Amino acid sequence: MSIPMIQLGSRALNHSSADAEAEYDRLRDLARQEAAKRSSCFDRAHQAYESGNGALAHELSEEGKRHAAQMDKYNKQASEYIFRENNAPSRVDSDTIDLHGQFVEEAEDILEQRIRHAQQTGQTHLHVIVGKGNHSRNHVQKIKPRVEQVCQELGLQYSTEENEGRMYINLTGAPAQMPPAPHYGGGGHQQGGQQQYHGGQQHHGQQYHGGQQHQQQQDQNDEVEDVVKKLLPRVFKALRGCCVVM
Repeated sequence: MSIPMIQLGSRALNHSSADAEAEYDRLRDLARQEAAKRSSCFDRAHQAYESGNGALAHELSEEGKRHAAQMDKYNKQASEYIFRENNAPSRVDSDTIDLHGQFVEEAEDILEQRIRHAQQTGQTHLHVIVGKGNHSRNHVQKIKPRVEQVCQELGLQYSTEENEGRMYINLTGAPAQMPPAPHYGGGGHQQGGQQQYHGGQQHHGQQYHGGQQHQQQQDQNDEVEDVVKKLLPRVFKALRGCCVVM
């Protein structure tokens, strides 16, 4: 089933034009279309297998894989595009990155690369804009738990800033005590006040951030993957049987 295109607006892009928002939506929508085609191919492959046509099942399975690869390509383009748009005002060595509009897995990859670069260039901290979850299902933050998980895996201390849509990560391994006058980029200015410090409890079960339609896409993609995992072993078994007959 295809997922209808929904304009994201400020949900994904903090400082962007309508044209930029439209391009981001276009890429994500193309990815959703490919996901729908992939699902259709795997459904028809299952039907072909059930009818005893192993060769057709294999052909449709391969076609489904091609649509899956194209879906990944469009999602990668959207991820890279929105990251450039949201972080364009900042220099490469800025101490702030904005992860709005990213799927959780995309945000994790970007953050890990950014942390490695920051540590290699001697940076001591990062401010990470993760969003407050205002536009996600049930208003639950999706990216923040994964950022916390990455920090825990890397042994880095972190804190939630007064603006709950931002996090502070100490890259030195020391406690996450922010400097008195940090440099901010991208998402506005931090006001002085309390911070919530973390370094132990891990959060699980979060998927991604960037709007309700993204959650719907991930839910459907997960269902498709479950079907594929169940289907492919039987398809390959049928194909091996065909090869023996031939």
